Amino acid sequence: MSEVQLSLGPFQGITDAPFRNVFKRHFGGIDKFYTPFFTGIHKEENAKNLQGEEIDPHCNDVNTLTPQILSTDANEILRFAKQCKELGYKEINLNMGCPFPRVANKKRGSGLLPYPDKVETMLEGVFEHIGDMKFSVKCRLGYFSPDEIDAIVPIFNRFPLSELIIHPRIGKQLYKGEADVERFKNLIPYINAPLVYNGDIFSVEGFHHILGVIAGEDPQSPALKGYMLGRGILANPFLAEDIKTLDCFVVPPRNDAKRRIERLHAYVLDLYEDRLHHAGGSPKVLGRMKELWSYLMYSFDEPQDIWRKIKKINALKEYEEAVETVFRSHTLRSIT
Repeated sequence: MSEVQLSLGPFQGITDAPFRNVFKRHFGGIDKFYTPFFTGIHKEENAKNLQGEEIDPHCNDVNTLTPQILSTDANEILRFAKQCKELGYKEINLNMGCPFPRVANKKRGSGLLPYPDKVETMLEGVFEHIGDMKFSVKCRLGYFSPDEIDAIVPIFNRFPLSELIIHPRIGKQLYKGEADVERFKNLIPYINAPLVYNGDIFSVEGFHHILGVIAGEDPQSPALKGYMLGRGILANPFLAEDIKTLDCFVVPPRNDAKRRIERLHAYVLDLYEDRLHHAGGSPKVLGRMKELWSYLMYSFDEPQDIWRKIKKINALKEYEEAVETVFRSHTLRSIT
């Protein structure tokens, strides 16, 4: 399955530049990355939050990274696009999918989806001046109802989106319930933009199931541009390379399992040391490491036991000891 295009979805507080660079050193399979969203691009030049390594081309590969913005203001989006282009980026992505109330209540993220007129006005303003900069959108089916997307798709079709990423939940669900893959499938014939599926890809077997639902019994079903991985790859960093190399990941051979846990251990240590270096040795790195462990614990048997070891830690030394205990005392779980 080497032809499938896989991307890593953005997570605030986790998938920043240090994470992306460490991940790429230890794991394969991801073709495209997205920054966690930027917001508050108020100045024409040198916006404060566009300075630093998060978007610095010396710290990122501009050919595989797409900066993302959270906004409803065409002028703000255009300022962001201009600054990203000056840094060498070829595409920006608009977040219309964030489900969290503090965002959605301001009619941003997925909270914008119930307002098609606002979406249309915003996109008209963007495409009038964005020039040759590629512009993609990540969204959900709606905020209050999955039918909200029906009014949004014709608007999307008016503009040359470089990509449309759809997570088939509504914003009100957050991440509860299951992604509605059937609803996604039924939208495919009505969407002009290159389409990417996102949602509930937690295993190779699960990925194949989603492929089967989308393709159905029609061998001529239109191919998607790609698939975006999210929580699944945070929990199992091997997921993308497994999707590209295995028909189904069952129980690995004994030495393969040993090699995997060694690779996972090296990745966790490398990320911690990198974050610690960037934070000048500050214990504030523990917050971000805990965020990652809230997903990574599912790589192991007895994940709740691991989480109990990690979540209450407040000192660097305690964290380091807990991590060594995890890798010494726990085994990787069989992920199917």
